[in-house]
Amino acid sequence: MSESLAASDWVAARGEKWRAQLPGMEAMLEPVDAPLVDALALDEPVRIAEVGCGGGGTALELRRRAPAGSVIHGFDLSPGLIELARRRARPDDRAITFEVADMATAAPSEPYDRLVSRFGIMFFEHPTAAFANLVRWLVPGGRLAFAVWGPPPENPWMTSVRDVVARAVALPPADPHAPGPFRYADSDELLALLDRVGFTKLEVRDFRGTLPIGGRLDPAEAARFALSSFSSFGERLAAAGEDAFGQAHRSLTACFARHRHDGAIRMDARVHIVTGMRR
Repeated sequence: MSESLAASDWVAARGEKWRAQLPGMEAMLEPVDAPLVDALALDEPVRIAEVGCGGGGTALELRRRAPAGSVIHGFDLSPGLIELARRRARPDDRAITFEVADMATAAPSEPYDRLVSRFGIMFFEHPTAAFANLVRWLVPGGRLAFAVWGPPPENPWMTSVRDVVARAVALPPADPHAPGPFRYADSDELLALLDRVGFTKLEVRDFRGTLPIGGRLDPAEAARFALSSFSSFGERLAAAGEDAFGQAHRSLTACFARHRHDGAIRMDARVHIVTGMRR
């Protein structure tokens, strides 16, 4: 079984897992929001569409930071995540809405001025067709900002967990070209693809920082969160038996204990922030 996640997986099990772990996941990924929002150059009221909005964390941050008069629409494949995102927005706030949609194939009711995604574009089953469709979501000259994970060795928040799990159960080799979190670790591949379908003025600036695993958790809690939330590690360990999970949990707890700072387990991360415009 592959570790990669096709877009359709988010409609079912993976989307529900994200929903169940949403507070911890959003606390962990929150440091990426600031550089991502900055990359959108929000210097006037604009219409913004978010690809893979999940439970709405980034959209809500956009609502706080975008100039008055801006409109934010979040789209995601998972009905459960969209339901949760809608509950987090104020009922009387018409400047932010959430809808179930597959932006890889759906057409917008009208193009947007900005297109943004925090880790939502790496799972397209047919990326060339998907990005060609996303061109239609932007007005000519409209700006995009996509966050994708950098190379695995520079993202120990994930690789340390995988290494621990691999000592307890057999894991298949990762396919860097399959849908998955590190699909565009080589940003040149993504830039070439975006250029080919109709985007221009493409640039990459990296965010390097630390992520609090699950938020403000102690080592044992953070280890349980990571094993339960990341990839299919929890399912693989459960299938191997209680001893396998216990072994992995003890090893990961010891690993995380070495990275405890200011009341949280903080692990290094590198994120590519890709920007560009529609031709």
